[in-house]
Amino acid sequence: MPVSVELKGVSKSFGKKRALDDISIEFTEGKLHGLIGSEGAGKTTLIRVIMALYSHDNGNILWKEDGKKTEFLDLRERISYMPGAQSLYPDLSVKEHLEFFRELYSLSKEEFETQRTRLLEITRLDKFTERRSRELSGGMYKKLGLMCALLQKPKVLLLDEPTNGVDPISRREFWDLLYDLSRQKITIIISTAYMDEAERCHEAHLLDAGKHLASGEPRKLLADTGVKSFDEFYLKRGTK
Repeated sequence: MPVSVELKGVSKSFGKKRALDDISIEFTEGKLHGLIGSEGAGKTTLIRVIMALYSHDNGNILWKEDGKKTEFLDLRERISYMPGAQSLYPDLSVKEHLEFFRELYSLSKEEFETQRTRLLEITRLDKFTERRSRELSGGMYKKLGLMCALLQKPKVLLLDEPTNGVDPISRREFWDLLYDLSRQKITIIISTAYMDEAERCHEAHLLDAGKHLASGEPRKLLADTGVKSFDEFYLKRGTK
């Protein structure tokens, strides 16, 4: 069953710094949602608040499954998070990473083998299972991280700047993977500072200095704001 999450007036401060300022965004089910903004916009903080890695100071976070309200803890095992910082083990191979996350998620042998075969095929890492993560290219490293996040068949996938520092071809391949996942009714929330990637999302949510500026279908957002690109949008605000 599809899962959605809605933020209402969510705020978060670190000391005197207000990282999130009264954020209200609805992440509807089965769509590819982009959190768009430059460094310091609040993207990582927002993802960590949604994941309950950070507590929020004010506001509410409402989870729904198949349109019915539910609790985060009841959904936790069906939510996967891929952090922006390197989080894989450099001395473990692709195969060993998958085995490690199999144990972490307590997957049955049959379920694991089915998922493992499918994920290796769609990421095209099936020929590199013995390669250590430190020996992978940037794009392959990110694909391995995505595979580990997908082993448990999540209903919600949170990706914090997964294409940062990745070459253009690998970025395009990564986005192709995300489109395939969204067709499986997975709710995907991806943060990025690449303005061209905003136009690849089903819905873009524009952030700046912890504030939510606008949300909507990318082309409509650009038309409504009278600009031709999201680079131009932020340049006019003097923040990009």
